Amino acid sequence: MVVKREKTSVKDLGNGISRRVMNRGGKLMIVEFAFKKSAEGSVHSHHHEQIGFVVSGSGIFTLDGKKTKVMAGDSMYIPPDTPHGFKSYEENTVLVETFTPQRDDFLE
Repeated sequence: MVVKREKTSVKDLGNGISRRVMNRGGKLMIVEFAFKKSAEGSVHSHHHEQIGFVVSGSGIFTLDGKKTKVMAGDSMYIPPDTPHGFKSYEENTVLVETFTPQRDDFLE
């Protein structure tokens, strides 16, 4: 299934973060997150398995209490139920995240 970007919508999450569900099917979902400079996604956990990729920009990725600087081209794996979060260093930092199973809470 192909989903054109112009057919997707952006949800403003507040505090300089937005989310765009890019595509989903079966047990997978791919989501784009955009961060303004210094925007912070608080540390949280969920039962979903997750892989993220830094498309542009940079920031600090926190995984189970360990902080690591990440930049464009870096990727992150988050096991289920593991605390994680992200704080951007730059304007227009973009992460693309894949979840399994799908994040039903991201659907409108």
